[in-house]
Amino acid sequence: MSFWRRLLGRNAEAAPAACTALDVGTEFAKALAFEIDEAGHANVRGVGRQRQGLAHMQSGTVADIAAVVDNCAAALQEAEEMAGFRPSQAVVGIAGELVKGFTTTLSQERKRPDQPISEAELQHLIDGVQREALREAERAVTWETGLPNVDVRLVHAAVTGAAIDGYPVTNPVGFQGRHVRISIFNAFAPLVHLGALQSVAAQLDLELLAVVAEPFAVARCLGGDQVQQSGGLFVDVGGGTTDVALVRAGGIEGTRMFALGGRAFTKSLADQLGVPFQRAEAVKIDYARGLDVPDRDRVAAVVAEDVAVWSAGVELVLEELSAGDLLPGRIYLCGGGAGLPEVQAALRDAGFARRLPFARPPEVTVAAPGEVRGVVDQTGLLVDQQDVTPMGLAYQAVEMASEESTLDAALRHVLRAMKV
Repeated sequence: MSFWRRLLGRNAEAAPAACTALDVGTEFAKALAFEIDEAGHANVRGVGRQRQGLAHMQSGTVADIAAVVDNCAAALQEAEEMAGFRPSQAVVGIAGELVKGFTTTLSQERKRPDQPISEAELQHLIDGVQREALREAERAVTWETGLPNVDVRLVHAAVTGAAIDGYPVTNPVGFQGRHVRISIFNAFAPLVHLGALQSVAAQLDLELLAVVAEPFAVARCLGGDQVQQSGGLFVDVGGGTTDVALVRAGGIEGTRMFALGGRAFTKSLADQLGVPFQRAEAVKIDYARGLDVPDRDRVAAVVAEDVAVWSAGVELVLEELSAGDLLPGRIYLCGGGAGLPEVQAALRDAGFARRLPFARPPEVTVAAPGEVRGVVDQTGLLVDQQDVTPMGLAYQAVEMASEESTLDAALRHVLRAMKV
């Protein structure tokens, strides 16, 4: 089914699709109003931002639904007034420590390799992958929370690869062979977390096209040919969390998030400098931009101390994601905290590389909005690394604009049957 019928319920001759990307961040609610043209580009026509209160979000999760709704409404209104239209549909990002993203691979030996693979057989394989992925997510969340029977829900799923007897295929149906392998990326979150975002969207009168794990969105929108060939690590330093995605062998192997981001750096500055939080935030931003700030040496020392803790968190996440295999040699940074020179230096440090399975010290680059695939900024307001995440959410709508593959159709059929 084409994007136009799936998204708008009308044929492809209709007007370009209007949509909103909504990044409900710890520091800011960000909204992009855009149209998808027939060439498959998201043309951003409006941008809106609204700062969140200190008690509105906690570590990337919604803590006060009513307040977050008000903040998102202000960001949406600003974007819509700039764009000159009001999209009714939205792609919303989700983050937080308990959002688990990983690729599950199932290999199966067929009893009758001479028979062509049917759609029913393909759906049976995908069903096995999804059930194993759900069990793995439930085990992980139960272990981390210490609570039994946590209600875990699927956020989104995407087929990342398929092969028959080691031969990569994009559509297994009709092929013969003995060994079939299917890989699917899944992101899961506790119901309380996902439900809060769904409530926010409902109160904003938005139709949810998709809720997408933000590190997945970032990795997809920046994953060009070089990443497909050599892999990459994507590190999004947000206000309340740091999100990490690993791309290896042409597909996203996993995403992890931990609750340490730019807000923690600001709180330390506020405490050490004896200034209000908002003043400390302004000092941090000016420092990251290389501007003169009062008592610069002391600011640098405070930031360096916090970044050392942050770097240890990144190490733990990468160690878990690597599973003992070599990590890609390139790290892409984005998010507001990525502008701090200490953050970049920590990832370039030789000791950091030695403690992890890198073949050589990784090359670290700060991603720019111009590197995002399929998204065109017509406002001139998307100018630095913190804009990459909402642009990545817009790119998810671009991916939805492509014709649905046989693998995607089979996955959708299985998910509908599982009712997840």
